[in-house]
Amino acid sequence: MARIVGIDIPDNKHIEIALTYIYGIGRSTAKVICKKSKVPLGTRTRDLTEEQAVQIRDIIENDYKVEGALRSETTMNIKRLMEIGSYRGMRHKMGLPVRGQRTHTNARTRKGPRNRPGAKKKKTAA
Repeated sequence: MARIVGIDIPDNKHIEIALTYIYGIGRSTAKVICKKSKVPLGTRTRDLTEEQAVQIRDIIENDYKVEGALRSETTMNIKRLMEIGSYRGMRHKMGLPVRGQRTHTNARTRKGPRNRPGAKKKKTAA
């Protein structure tokens, strides 16, 4: 398994797909990275030479924000929205959809399971 930016990417997949296992890299970014490092898209990860792997690693580290840095930036952006009291921040705080989706029906992913009146609650051991 090749290790790039602290992530083990699978050996048996094409490099274009394997790079998407890194948080912050999708298909289009993976294609750009392969083009910059001059690695054919159909190459499997196990067939990469050490030189190609180092080239890919350098491109990702220098040009892209991925994994921990990207996650922390996203978290900080959401916290900032909540602190300034913007509409989007309030939606994040309340656990409701942020991007204008309807909530009268649907939105169960954000709102959680329905609260049914008369439904039996699980007894806790007291």
